[in-house]
Amino acid sequence: MIPKNTICLWFDKDAEAAARFYAATFPDSRVTGVHRAPSDYPMGKAGDILTVEFTVLGIPCLGLNGGPMFKHSEAFSFQVATDDQAETDRYWNAIIGNGGEASQCGWCKDRWGLSWQITPRTLAEAMAAGGAEAKRAFDAMMTMQKIDVAKIDAARRG
Repeated sequence: MIPKNTICLWFDKDAEAAARFYAATFPDSRVTGVHRAPSDYPMGKAGDILTVEFTVLGIPCLGLNGGPMFKHSEAFSFQVATDDQAETDRYWNAIIGNGGEASQCGWCKDRWGLSWQITPRTLAEAMAAGGAEAKRAFDAMMTMQKIDVAKIDAARRG
């Protein structure tokens, strides 16, 4: 069944590789369809992989191999809530270790340029608490690339 709402992600030519990486990395993720172009098109030929249907953490997505003219930016990212440092490390290291790059405050990019926020729940909880607790957690986060759960927890306690 075709979902009512699907996130369409534009790739140069590697939508299938990206979808398979996401399916192997995150739970509740899978590749559900690979569709080839029925005829030639501006960026490819008949038989080339045109679209890939996949799910990332339960979110339906469509990867479109549309060519190099549009690039991913930080204006769109997947935010992944993690329960502990081990889960945070696992996702962060998978993305960075597969040709990605680290950024600040829990953000990183995968090798296709798609942005990810690997965000421990303790950080989100601290921000939701507001006040001095949120300020301490926020100030601690601002010094980090990958989020250090123990340091966020310590900042929450003051």
